[in-house]
Amino acid sequence: MEIGKLEQVVSSPGLFDLLQQDLRQVEKEIGLESVASVEAVTTIAQYLQSSGGKRLRPSLLLLCARMVGDPGQSAVRMAAVVEILHAATLVHDDVIDMAQLRRGRPSTNVQWGNHTCVLSGDWLYMQAFHIALRERNFHILDVLIGLTQLMVEGELIQLERVGKIDVTAADCMEIADRKTAALFSACARLGAVVAGASSEVEERLGEYAWNLGMAFQLMDDVLDFTARETTLGKPVGGDLREGKVTLPLVFALETASAEERQAVETVLRERSYHSVAFSQILSILERHGGIARVMERAQQFTDRAQQALGEFPDSPCQRALMGITALMAHRDH
Repeated sequence: MEIGKLEQVVSSPGLFDLLQQDLRQVEKEIGLESVASVEAVTTIAQYLQSSGGKRLRPSLLLLCARMVGDPGQSAVRMAAVVEILHAATLVHDDVIDMAQLRRGRPSTNVQWGNHTCVLSGDWLYMQAFHIALRERNFHILDVLIGLTQLMVEGELIQLERVGKIDVTAADCMEIADRKTAALFSACARLGAVVAGASSEVEERLGEYAWNLGMAFQLMDDVLDFTARETTLGKPVGGDLREGKVTLPLVFALETASAEERQAVETVLRERSYHSVAFSQILSILERHGGIARVMERAQQFTDRAQQALGEFPDSPCQRALMGITALMAHRDH
């Protein structure tokens, strides 16, 4: 979701102006904190920062913090931390996936090579922790360390399943949990922590954002098949081309014919759509309702997120978060 869409769901122009100001400070913080003594790291960090990311995770942290307290400058610093962590995961993911495009531009591994990108991703991880350490709050570090371990475990679990057709729905949900929902949940929890909220409030916000993150990832899996390449910022059908069977295909394969299953296996084996056209895979998904079922499940997570958020008093920030949540299961990019 672009910041422009975020503006649409914030009823108070003053609040949006405030969020914009916070996000500008976050951008400045990221720029300052991404300067390394090795030029390659700085260049890669600046390349990622200028690529037009959604900044959804920092926005989530900032809105949660403002909804439950007065976070001050700590919220800006932690918003920069989660975005730098996210950038580190993107650098490593592109190396692992051998990606060619990211957000419509050549991916970092194409520009600078795998070796440089792995080490630069490591530096970004450590820099995020270095910034967080300045808060002198062990709970913040506990959240971030637990999050990082979950994300790495999620990537390892996904790697174990690359090229395999016998992936289960439970496998997909576990990967979505560890790779995406855990980060969303951590953003909301960190927002509560820097705002001085209680552990109960932190838990409720974490539950809200976890469901939001699950909906976000499931819609990403759908959009990988249905979005336009110019909108997606990378080639459509990329997950299957990289050997990943995601939830839409898992659902479709439950009732697919042997011939249809063989078509999917061919793409997995060849890692291309040369022998089996992408349109053929899309037809299999539509014929067996794989996309519709995932969208329905994404809506269930959205409903749970809204229910968790509904426990908080009405406020401009609460309405903004509710609006973001409503848009999540219907996003087109």
